[in-house]
Amino acid sequence: MQAWYFPYDLIFKEPAGTSRGVLRKKQSWFIVLNEEDHWGIGECGILAGLSCDDRPDYESQLQEICENPEVYHRNPDIIADFPSIQAGLEMAFLSLESPDPSRLFETDFSLRQDSIPINGLIWMGDASFMRDQIRTKLEDGFSCLKMKIGAIDFDTELQILSEIRKVASSEDLTLRVDANGAFSVKEAMLKLDQLSNFDIHSIEQPIKAGQWDEMRELCKSSPLPIALDEELIGLNDWKIRVEMIDHISPPFIILKPSFIGGFRGSDNWIELAEERGIDWWATSALESNIGLNAIAQWTSTKDVEIPQGLGTGQLYTNNIPSPLEIRKGQILIGDEEWALSSFIKEHIDV
Repeated sequence: MQAWYFPYDLIFKEPAGTSRGVLRKKQSWFIVLNEEDHWGIGECGILAGLSCDDRPDYESQLQEICENPEVYHRNPDIIADFPSIQAGLEMAFLSLESPDPSRLFETDFSLRQDSIPINGLIWMGDASFMRDQIRTKLEDGFSCLKMKIGAIDFDTELQILSEIRKVASSEDLTLRVDANGAFSVKEAMLKLDQLSNFDIHSIEQPIKAGQWDEMRELCKSSPLPIALDEELIGLNDWKIRVEMIDHISPPFIILKPSFIGGFRGSDNWIELAEERGIDWWATSALESNIGLNAIAQWTSTKDVEIPQGLGTGQLYTNNIPSPLEIRKGQILIGDEEWALSSFIKEHIDV
């Protein structure tokens, strides 16, 4: 077996605002496997300042893995501190082992016979920018919107939510908000009370991760169901995962496979959550279409009913061409064909 890796900078069509600043590009790393003229590819997606494996020895770890990928595939715990590499390697082997390298799981979705409901993501920005995004998503037929909050004046954000509710009731439109840890512990409950006036489905990570006692109290008292997101990042040991989820006992958890050890790590979180009556949904972490395709196909193996966070494939100017499409708030695989071979050969000298 031969193995390679290479970096790829994804360029945003429009700068994307987050609680950590403005994103203009996002780097991914691709692992490519070849055996008997059959290819497999997987994406290692990291976000600077957020991924727990955003570290100086990332590339040297990739190089070491590509020298003997089968060892790390059989023993993924060896690289537990590199969950995005675990994810990319898992994708690459699933791709290699399939007759069609773009079809990692055999489901109605991967066979182009079904779709997955998704939320429409509203990025942080000035009020005009956010209103324009909301108008476009509603025109595109989304029945669930997720609005990032915490970057502009909170009263303005409340006004925008009020405007949404004037044109779409909770029966017609599900609203989620994501604070990305922007609230202080002192102000969190007051802001949650104010947000509860708009029939919000849930709020992701109202306070910064790592404040287990404070988050536990918020989950007990909040008028809005809380979903943990960043709280899961860096908990690469199973025992610590159990300790956290039992201590906080949240209503929801958000699964980003690139941040939590791939599909194996995500399945572990699902097992812990479902044993405790905790619901979940999956979210891409700004991967290219290669990673998004893999995450969507994995999600389609689950019995999901609520909208998932899989709508980020249209953000980039140089995304890998794919048949992934979004139609009326659903992601699906359309009639076009992948061009994986040409993408791989463009970046690997074979």
